Amino acid sequence: MSDEMSGTSEWGWLEALHNLRIPAHRSDVTAWHGHMPLAFYIVAAAKPSVFVELGTHKGDSYCAFCQAVEAAGLSTRCYAVDTWQGDTHAGHYDDSVYDGLRAYHDPRYGHFSSLLRETFDEALAYFDDGSIDLLHIDGLHTYEAVKTDFDKWLPKLSDRAVVLLHDVEVRERDFGVYRFWQELQTAYPTVTSSISNGLGIAAVGKQIPEALRPLFVHP
Repeated sequence: MSDEMSGTSEWGWLEALHNLRIPAHRSDVTAWHGHMPLAFYIVAAAKPSVFVELGTHKGDSYCAFCQAVEAAGLSTRCYAVDTWQGDTHAGHYDDSVYDGLRAYHDPRYGHFSSLLRETFDEALAYFDDGSIDLLHIDGLHTYEAVKTDFDKWLPKLSDRAVVLLHDVEVRERDFGVYRFWQELQTAYPTVTSSISNGLGIAAVGKQIPEALRPLFVHP
């Protein structure tokens, strides 16, 4: 992988390469494509019991995580949360996006994965406190929205939870994830990938999964 990563010189490359797969689902929304190998690595290393994605759109990132779960032979339960109506950053769209994703997703991953067509706030009721090991936040990208998403879902995270924030390198169109990411970097062990609009990875739980520990810079 050619990611420009900050925070470590030890990646566990052999394990990463062993678990690498060619992503099976790639739509015309390319913003997450560069992180797909990283999704395989994180899933194989963290072995989450529960994975949740907030903001799924056409499912490129989410299907990569589901494919990674299947490739690693894990018993992870996966949940995508989205209204599938769009927003000011992703654009607004009709039901064809949701219907198209379901047609691809359900026969492949429906036995361990669910698409929850809810708002992020509504979906909170589905999860017990301390139950989520891996959370990917990729909803509305204003500072206020991403901070709200993180704060509301924080009680749902486990002691070994890892949180991913997309678009931490974007500084246009009222994107404010980079500002919130700067705050998280002072509070948690983190690592940043600068490609594909940037992906921030934070070890929010106190018990960092052993295979991921070499990645992180401590505040």
